[in-house]
Amino acid sequence: MTVAIDRATGRKRPGEPAPRPGLGRRLKRSYDRYWYAYAMIAPVAIVLGVLVLYPLAYGLYLTLTDADSLNTARTIGANHIDATYKFIGLDNYADILWGDTAYDRFWSHFVWTIVWTALCVALHYTIGLALALLLNQKRRGRTLYRLLLVLPWAVPTFVTVFGWRFMLADSGIINSALDALHLPQPQWLEDTFWQRFAAIMVNTWCGVPFMMISLLGGLQSIDNSLYEAAEMDGATPWQRFRYVTLPGLRSVSSTVVLLGIIWTFNQFAVIFLLFGNTAPDAQILVTWAYYLGFGQQPRDFAQSAAYGILLLGILVVFTSFYRRWLNRNDPQVAL
Repeated sequence: MTVAIDRATGRKRPGEPAPRPGLGRRLKRSYDRYWYAYAMIAPVAIVLGVLVLYPLAYGLYLTLTDADSLNTARTIGANHIDATYKFIGLDNYADILWGDTAYDRFWSHFVWTIVWTALCVALHYTIGLALALLLNQKRRGRTLYRLLLVLPWAVPTFVTVFGWRFMLADSGIINSALDALHLPQPQWLEDTFWQRFAAIMVNTWCGVPFMMISLLGGLQSIDNSLYEAAEMDGATPWQRFRYVTLPGLRSVSSTVVLLGIIWTFNQFAVIFLLFGNTAPDAQILVTWAYYLGFGQQPRDFAQSAAYGILLLGILVVFTSFYRRWLNRNDPQVAL
C-alpha cells in the first residue's frame, strides 16, 4: 500500500501517494538505469545536431535578416570583410507571400509544385500497383521481369536524368523517332508545357520501381485464402480487387503514398539536372529556393532560407492532417 509522510507530524499517512521526486533525481535515476542506451544513441544525436538541427536553426535565423552575398562575412584574398546584414523580422515572409511579385516568385511555383506532386504520386501509385499485380502472378521469367523493372530505381538518378536529357534534346532519339513517323516534334527542353510534361515523365520513370516493390511486398502478405473464399462466393476479378486487394494494401499504401508525396514535393535532382536554371516556369519550390540562394547574383540567402522554412512548414502541416485523416478513417493503419 502506498504511504506518504505528513509534513506536520513527520508520519506516513496511508492511502496517499508519495511525493514525486525532483527532476534532477529522476534524471539521475534514469541515467543509472539506462546509461548504456544513452551511450549508444549519443553519437547519432550529436551527428543529427550538427547536420540537421544547427543548419535548421541557422537557416531560421537567416530568414529574419536581409543576408545576401553582398553583405555577409567573406574573405577575398588577404582581406576579411565583416557581415553588414541586419535584422528585419518577418519582412522576408511578408514579401514572399504578399509582396508585389508574390505570384511570380512564390504562388505560381507553389501551384505548379502541388500539381507536379499530385500527378507524379498518382502515376507512381497507379503504374506501380499495375506492375505489382502483374509480377504477383505466377509467370515464367518473373524474376527477370522484376530485375528489369527495378533497374530505373537502382541506377543513380543523375545518370538516368542525363540520359533522358540527351534523348529529349532537339536532335535526340525521341524527336528523331517522331520525325521518322512524320509526327510533331515537341520542344521538350524549351517550351513550358513540354518542359513540365517531360519533368513528370522522367520523375515517373524514376519513382515507379520503389512503389512497385513496396506494393508487391504488400500483395504477397495478403492471405490467399481470402481470394479463394471470395472466388467461391462468386466474386468477379474487379470485386476481388476492390474488396480484398485494396483493403489488404491499405497499411502499405498509406505509408508509401506519404513518403512519395514528401519525396516528390522536395524532388530537387530531376528538375535541376533536367533543366538547370533555363526553365523558370518549370521550377518547383525547392529548385526555385536553390536558384534564389545560389543561381543568381546577388545570391539572396535570406529569401532562400525563408523558402526552406516555408517548405518545412507546408510538409509538417500536411503530414499532421494526413495522420489525422488516417486516424479518423482507420486507426489501425495510422502512422
